[in-house]
Formats: sequence, structure tokens, C-alpha cells
Amino acid sequence: QVQLVESGGGLVQAGGSLKLSCVASGRTFRSNVMGWFRQASGKERECVAAITQSGGTSYYPNSVKGRFTISRDNAKNTVYLQMDSLKPEDTAVYYCAARTGTYVVTSATSYAYWGQGTQVTVSS
Repeated sequence: QVQLVESGGGLVQAGGSLKLSCVASGRTFRSNVMGWFRQASGKERECVAAITQSGGTSYYPNSVKGRFTISRDNAKNTVYLQMDSLKPEDTAVYYCAARTGTYVVTSATSYAYWGQGTQVTVSS
């Protein structure tokens, strides 16, 4: 069992930055592919970043590429999402998720473990 706890959300003006953190419990963190998802009101949950166990491979959709950076510290059981140049359309609840397996995938159904979410609001 993996428990995930996100932090770092908040209210920021457009163009600003936020850094989200997700701390995982248990000794299996380093064997999990980690992902960050977001869900805006009335929209489907979408993957905004994912990273392999070693951190050697990451994924970003075009909507956030160049603005968001995912990283992980396996010694601290923590994955981060650095978000720069934020836009109002980035407003959503952001979730950390974990899956076993080798490959980065973007489907939410492929992730077995989820955090409770943290709200990010970007004002114009």
C-alpha cells in the first residue's frame, strides 16, 4: 500500500510559479512510476507530468511543456512538480499518483495510488 500526500498548492497570479510536493509512505517509492494529474471543474483528469523510477525519463503534454518540470528524490520518497509561467487555464486540483511498472503512461486508470489533491488557482 502506498499513501501519497500533496502540498504546495495555492493562489498565484498569472506568470507566477508554484512548486508542488508529494510525499509517499512505504518502501516501494523507488519502484513506482510517479505522475502528476490535474482536474479542472467540469473537465476530465489529465496527466501533466510523469517520471520513471530513476528519473531518467519524463513526459509532459504540449500544454505544459517548457513550463512544468517533474523531479523526484528517492531518498526522501518525494516527487515534485515545479510550475512556472502559470496561466489561468492551469487552475485545477492537482493530484499525485503512483503506479507499478516500468513505463511512463498517461492514463489515469493505470495509476493505482492517488493523493487527496491540492488546489492551484491562477488569477489573471
